[in-house]
Amino acid sequence: MPGSTTEELRALRAAVAELMTKHPSGDSAWSDLADMGLLGLLVPEEFGGAGAGLVELGVVAEELGRVLFAGPYLSTAVLAVNLLTGAGDVQQCAAVLPGIAAGRTRAAVAFAEGGSARPPASPATAVRAGADPLLNGTKRFVLDADTADLLYVLAESPDGPGIFVVDPTGPGVTVAPSTTVDPSRRLCQVEFTDAPATLIGTPGLGVATLTAALDRSAVALLGEQAGAARFAMEMARDYAKTRYQFGRAIGSFQAVKHMCADMLLEAESAVSAARHVAAAGAEEAPGWTADLALAQAYCSEAFTFVGATNIQVHGGIGFTWEHPAHWYLRRARTDAQLFGSPSWHRERYLQQIGA
Repeated sequence: MPGSTTEELRALRAAVAELMTKHPSGDSAWSDLADMGLLGLLVPEEFGGAGAGLVELGVVAEELGRVLFAGPYLSTAVLAVNLLTGAGDVQQCAAVLPGIAAGRTRAAVAFAEGGSARPPASPATAVRAGADPLLNGTKRFVLDADTADLLYVLAESPDGPGIFVVDPTGPGVTVAPSTTVDPSRRLCQVEFTDAPATLIGTPGLGVATLTAALDRSAVALLGEQAGAARFAMEMARDYAKTRYQFGRAIGSFQAVKHMCADMLLEAESAVSAARHVAAAGAEEAPGWTADLALAQAYCSEAFTFVGATNIQVHGGIGFTWEHPAHWYLRRARTDAQLFGSPSWHRERYLQQIGA
């Protein structure tokens, strides 16, 4: 899909939207995502993928975000693929990427330690050198590690930080799901105790490689946030039109009008920010990472605002398990920390512009 036209992007959006109406949950749609080429969207053509770019990824992500897709798309089809292609390990790409594109292989990326969701400059998790490298340490907030077939781990080594591949079912690896506010984002803690590991890519470039992969993968996270925020806004709008109180639709009351107007502004601004960053990243425009940092801060807070206000518009029913409104706020809270907090991204923006 390189150089997709507007008409092709509309067709892509419509196809994904139709699929999500049939299979909004994760596992039930996985094979269909593979059949449509969406799991291999970012996979280069020589490895069985579509060779598409960030604009196409943003379109798909918006539609997945609208239904709060729970499958490991972000971890496997986006982050792991970006990491492998960025690492430049042709042998590993040939062994893994065709399986991801076909839906046979799921992968997770482990990098966070302690209380931060960002990669550490000097990982505490380390590989003991030798003929058979062994990995020791703990990684937190690992997305979809409990369903992964492969784990790619940022770890320290005698040659500097590197990316190592580990079998999550192998010896010395313990994967424990974490309890979070949003069960649809499966985050795990992974402990390594003399776990066999294999280096991929260039030794010493692990942090740089992972950071670049996170930047490109953040385009998908922005798209999901924007799509989910817009859907939550539409949910509140439709409810305000049909819920009657005192003989009138509640949308006719000034206070509710103001809430809906504020939600519209935040949701549409999030969509604009996400699409701008996708286009800038696809063109590798100068300073696009500064725009990315600002968009990550803005979209995180916009989605959280829209999710919370949607519950307010729905009143008491919005707080109950029987209504889906609260799920959007739960996802918003999780996504706002997934690749770094809004304050972290603002600080990065200031650094990027030299302030």
